[in-house]
Formats: sequence, structure tokens, C-alpha cells
Amino acid sequence: MRVGTAAVALLSGVWLVDDGLTTSQPPPPPAQAPPSPGGAAGSARPAPGVAALGPSDPVRLRIPSIAVDAAFTPLGLDPAGALATPPLGRRDLVGWYRDAPAPGADGTAVVVGHVDDRRGPGVLYRLGLLRPGLTLTVTRQDRRTAVFTVDAVRSYPKAAFPAAEVYAPAGRAELRVITCGGRYDRRTGYDSNTVVYAHLTAVS
Repeated sequence: MRVGTAAVALLSGVWLVDDGLTTSQPPPPPAQAPPSPGGAAGSARPAPGVAALGPSDPVRLRIPSIAVDAAFTPLGLDPAGALATPPLGRRDLVGWYRDAPAPGADGTAVVVGHVDDRRGPGVLYRLGLLRPGLTLTVTRQDRRTAVFTVDAVRSYPKAAFPAAEVYAPAGRAELRVITCGGRYDRRTGYDSNTVVYAHLTAVS
């Protein structure tokens, strides 16, 4: 089941943190042009892609430019039909939507993680600092490493989250990394989501 065809109707945003920090705000992404059709997400000269890998569960996400080195946990949908999240007590984990393609396989893979909790910043607190051209890697159970190049970083209000755009299949191996962002309200949580668009550019 692809996120682009099945989960778009279910996911209007990613509600990752209900008890975040109140003394700071995660770094926002820069203002950019809207994503262009075909998955390039507004990048003028996207890095060339490579052939997709076969299915294999992800094991570890590494984003050296923002000091992320995190283990994966599989995620499904909660009883309300929304994407579940890593346990609130595990701000060091990232989760991947197990009913969508695995990172590196053909299609759009979805990875989420907490931005913070009452104890401090979470694993994806600095996600908004990523820029087009930077890379991230996913180590998989098949011992292959999928290298993704960032095409764009966006911020969307949760009340107007463009699910069809974010989760749409693109005809190649792509990745979306999502966390909370924007302003925090003690009653309602963060008001936005930060979304990284990336595509597969190397394997090892």
C-alpha cells in the first residue's frame, strides 16, 4: 500500500508532540518556491537518481549535517486512522510508516520523529536546518545503505497540510522526513509540520 494512494485520505498532518518545550522554537526551514511536479520539490537542478532497491526494513537514519544518528521503529495507523508516532518517552527514535515503501525501495517512504518533549530537544529538532543538496542515509536490514539527497524543506500549517502533495508517489525512490514545527501552544501543541523532500541518489 502506497502512502500516495492509501494514506492521503487519512493523514492531514503529523501530530508528534503534545508536551513540547515552551522556552524555545525549533529552527524553521527557509522560504522556498512550491514543489514542482515529479518530486523535485522546487530544486533547480536535482541530483540524478539511481535505480531503487528492493524492499527491506530500515535500521538506522543518519543525517550528519544536523547530528542525527537514530534507530528506526515501525509505525502503523492509530485507532483514529492517523499515522502513529514513536513512543513519547523515546525522543531518540524515528519511525517509518510500514505500510508504505521502505526507504530506498520504489515509491515514497515516510519517516517521522519527535521535535522535542519536556526534557529537551528530540531527534529531529534541527530538521528545519537542512538545505537542498545535503544528504542523509538509511541503513537497511539487507545491509544496503540508501543515500538520499535533499530536494527541499517545507513548513506547512497542520490545519492545511497538503497530504496529496507530500505523500504522492513520484515514480522513483523518494523519502519524506517529517516532524513538528512552528509555534507551540500548551493546549494544542505545535501548529505546523516541517517536511524534508529527498530522493535516492546512491546505494552501497
